[in-house]
Amino acid sequence: MEEEAGAEVPLLKVKGEYHQGCPGCAYDRKKEVYRGLPYKEFLYLWMICLTAALPISSLFPFLYFMIRDLHVARTEEDIGFYAGFLGASYMIGRGFASILWGMVADRIGRKPVIIFSILAVIVFNTLFGLSVKYWMAVTTRFLLGALNGLLAPIKVSTAWGIGLVVGPAIGGYLAQPVKQYPHLFHEKSIFGRFPYLLPCLCISLFALLVLISCIWLPETLHKHKGLETGVEAAEASTTQGSAESHKKSLFRNWPLMSSIITYCVFSLHDTAYSEIFSLWTVSDRKYGGLSFSSKDVGQVLAVAGASLLVYQLFIYRWVDTVLGPINSTRIASVLSIPIIAAYPFMTHLSGIRLGAALYSAAMIKSVLAPQGQRGAANGIATTAMSLFKAVAPAGAGDQMVFLLLNLTEVIGLMLTFKPFLAVS
Repeated sequence: MEEEAGAEVPLLKVKGEYHQGCPGCAYDRKKEVYRGLPYKEFLYLWMICLTAALPISSLFPFLYFMIRDLHVARTEEDIGFYAGFLGASYMIGRGFASILWGMVADRIGRKPVIIFSILAVIVFNTLFGLSVKYWMAVTTRFLLGALNGLLAPIKVSTAWGIGLVVGPAIGGYLAQPVKQYPHLFHEKSIFGRFPYLLPCLCISLFALLVLISCIWLPETLHKHKGLETGVEAAEASTTQGSAESHKKSLFRNWPLMSSIITYCVFSLHDTAYSEIFSLWTVSDRKYGGLSFSSKDVGQVLAVAGASLLVYQLFIYRWVDTVLGPINSTRIASVLSIPIIAAYPFMTHLSGIRLGAALYSAAMIKSVLAPQGQRGAANGIATTAMSLFKAVAPAGAGDQMVFLLLNLTEVIGLMLTFKPFLAVS
């Protein structure tokens, strides 16, 4: 009976058979036994992606106020400059460590990297909320990005879309709780001393729950220690050599490299827009802003994120089928340009007209962002544009920032055409 069972579902797999004690083989065996979509594992990954998205999107509504309360900017016009560096610190840390995390995941497994990354979110996101000095905030954000290996290997678009809804809502509604909810929070409480701790703490608590759920997350890395024969070792060596040759040839693959460069340009624009939009809405009207509160900004961004989620789930597949990914990106870029150009003129509106114009523009711009490019972002772009805003005159500075955003959009649009982008 045991031999028959072993014949039906082999336990060891060497060149088509399963290895004993290998987590990757065990998971492959499970996939062969249980056909269909692994909903439980998908839910785990969805929660992990949401954990990675929340610390990014929750910062936008209160970034301006946090820089102001840290008293690092000499004038109000300088707040954007320091906010740009703070926003960039996360992406700089991520940029330095992303390749390393990929190598570590390939060596020790995906699950240990995920667990360590979630621990980093819990620790450094909480410490960021406890920051009382500018250097503390920059350092904790940098370490949060450098020690977070979640974004590169895992990405679920709907999780990022929900992160764009929940994150700004958490940041907008829970920041400065003493000011927003004086009947619930006392000025001498811990949330009075640290006005930006509550949104960070809520995200860290959610990350803790996700960390506990990782107990049931399967490992997919194959580990066949001591089971390879001499022939297999030789084959592995040959495979490794061909893989290295393949990596070198990737840089000569112009269709691939051109698409990556175009991807990076749109990512730069998208991240710069997200942070500049937040800084612009909370800036004083005398400086060309809208004088919004953190709650107002969080609400606008949450509504825009909700529209993006609806678009991803119900509309984008049809648009992609009819137009194709390249044409849909081109049309989205063309439509985004007049929307961004209209933002500086919204300072002349008020009341219902301002609300209708801003919500409509934010939702349309969110939907028009190239799909699949919102997670990979370059915070250095925000630093450069915030620097330009800080040194430019107050009124012209805001208009110049949106002009730079549109120039970036135009460059991205041009890169989608031949001869730059190799379209088959």
